[in-house]
This record gives sequence, C-alpha cells and structure tokens, in this order.
Amino acid sequence: MNPTRTSYRTAGVNVAAGDRAVELMRGSVARASRPEVVGGLGGFAGLFALDTSRYRKPLLASSTDGVGTKIAIARALDVHDTVGIDLVAMVVDDLVVCGAEPLFLLDYIACGRLVPERIAKIVAGIATGCEQAGAALVGGETAEHPGLMGDDDYDLAATGVGVVEADAVLGQERVRPGDVVVAMASSGIHSNGFSLVRHILCGPVDSDHPGGVSAAALAGLRSYVPTLGATLGEALLIPTRIYARDCLALAAAVDVHAFAHITGGGLAANTARVIPAGLLATLDRASWSVPPIFDLLAERGDVAQADLEQTFNQGVGMIAVLPPAVVEDALALLAERDVPAWVLGSITEAPHEPDGTALASASATRSEPMIGARLTGVHPVTI
Repeated sequence: MNPTRTSYRTAGVNVAAGDRAVELMRGSVARASRPEVVGGLGGFAGLFALDTSRYRKPLLASSTDGVGTKIAIARALDVHDTVGIDLVAMVVDDLVVCGAEPLFLLDYIACGRLVPERIAKIVAGIATGCEQAGAALVGGETAEHPGLMGDDDYDLAATGVGVVEADAVLGQERVRPGDVVVAMASSGIHSNGFSLVRHILCGPVDSDHPGGVSAAALAGLRSYVPTLGATLGEALLIPTRIYARDCLALAAAVDVHAFAHITGGGLAANTARVIPAGLLATLDRASWSVPPIFDLLAERGDVAQADLEQTFNQGVGMIAVLPPAVVEDALALLAERDVPAWVLGSITEAPHEPDGTALASASATRSEPMIGARLTGVHPVTI
C-alpha cells in the first residue's frame, strides 16, 4: 500500500475511533430505554412504538437545546460525565412545561477529534439524564470535524419528543387572577449564563489551554471554597436539576395551570411567558435566600442585581402556577419527592393607567422591564 496515499484518516477522521466509541457507550444507552423502543443502537433511525390506545387525542411535543459554554468548564477540568445530564435537563424540562411526558431523545455530539473514552463519558451522562427523566435515548450522532474545531473541542445538542393530551396542555390560557406561584429550587447555576461566569472567574480566553481556561484560572476552579462546601469547579458543574417526573407527578395530583422553566433571561422573563395579557405575576425576593454561588459571582464580578436576575436562575429552576386551594397539597407532594419548594408569589390583575389601559408591569423600569412579571422585595441575608 502506498504510504503517501490520501485517506479519510489522513484527513483527520478516525472511523475506528467512532466504532470504538459506539461499543463503549452501548451499555449506557441500554440503560436509558423504555418498553416502546423498537430495535437497538446502530440503526439509521430510532424507532418508538407510541401506544395511541392510551390517549384520547394525543399531541406530540418537541424541544431542542444544548448545554452552551458550560462545556468550557467541563473541558478545562476534564470532567465529561455531567454535561450530558445538563443536556437532557434543558430539553425535557422544556417539554414538561406544556404538560408533556418526555418519551425519547436523540443527541448530537460534534468534536474536533474523536476520543472514544471521552465520548462514552458524555453519553453515560446523557443516559443518566434520560433515566432521571423517564425518557429513552433512541439514537444520536457523533461527528468528527477536524479543521473546523480544535482537537479537544466538542459541543452537544439534543432533540426530545413528548406526548400530552390535547385537553391537558398547560399554559397561560389556564392562568387566572388569584393563582399562586410556587417555586422549585435549582441545583445551582444549571446551564445558562456561563459566558458571564467564565468572564468573571476565568478572565480572557486562553486558546492554548482546554476550554480556553488559563492555568491560573484553572487553579482557581480547583480551589476549595468554604461557602460552597466544594471546589469552585465542582460547584459550577453541578448538573441541572431534572424536574420532568416531579412536574408530571404534580400535574397528576393537583390542578396545575402552568409551569415555567427558568433558563436564559432569568426568573421574571420566563415566568412572564406563561402569564396572559392583563395579568401580572408578582414574585417576592423575600421568600427565598439566593444560593452562595450566585453571591460569589456577584461579589467577584461586581455584577448589578438586575444583570444577575436577567442572566441566572438565582436559585429557582422551575415554577408552577396553581389555584390557591391546592398549594398546600402541592408543596407536600414536592417535599415527598425531595424537591425544595415554596410560595414565591401570586397572580393579580395588572395595574391600569387612568385611561383604563393595563400596565405591562407595575414596576416597569430600566432594571425591571419585564412584561407580565415583576420581582419585589429583598432577599434574606444569609450568614
């Protein structure tokens, strides 16, 4: 064989490594299954036998998302088995907002150089997330992009499909004056705002190091922070809480009017997405203490409260809008499921101008411009 002959391998694509990665991930994918899955890993498409006899008028719901620049922290610390959980959470927790049960996911992993062991760790995290959500991982794609991405670069995306009865879809159409907003605690930063996190904690991008994190910044990520009870890097990589099963259990037990997944844009912006015109959600900061990781970011970055609240979840990962009569039962159920929850606020008629037109927000200012939701009060001081 001519040693100078051009091949796919000399172009930078290692097919054998791809085959090895598939073998390493096979066990993880097998764990993330459901009885409706048809066939196994390795086909050109994932097959799922939806039992339509279980539903009166089923609607399929779909969602797609990624993990974002949190991956840079994972790459810097060489920890790759948690970002897959983040990936699943960002998809299934969007699906459940409309009341849909997540059925299955497909993932997409793009990388500069395919390292089978690293891909297997990523997929193991995705499988763990699917198990937590009760969804099946029916397939995916791993693509090697030499020349377009650095050797150790990778990015993740996934699409999920769920099902909900047409007459059980949750959302702003159900929300009424007098409803109560219940908050569910986040597990940490989740998967939004990491461009600001890296700007504050890691400084300028250093392209000579994994994740663009300099050696000095990496030492900081590995340092123990007493207020966090962990190293800074460990606190940043805590996986996004997956609420899907908890929300479905809540909707099955009590009358839920709406959910909102608190992601990019923060608490007020995402709550406003499920508040109908003419109504206002008032959310009380005094009802919860902001977790230490957010205080650390505010202090080290000298970040204004308005910017914090429009970037991070600030300790609230999901909200439910409920009629007041079921709030006590809802809080008890969430407590049984180990989901910290509390009454966050309420829904009222929006204030009106003298001419009778409804105001978008009773506190519409430069720092709180959200339509349909506002934050009031002051967070308790933690000692």
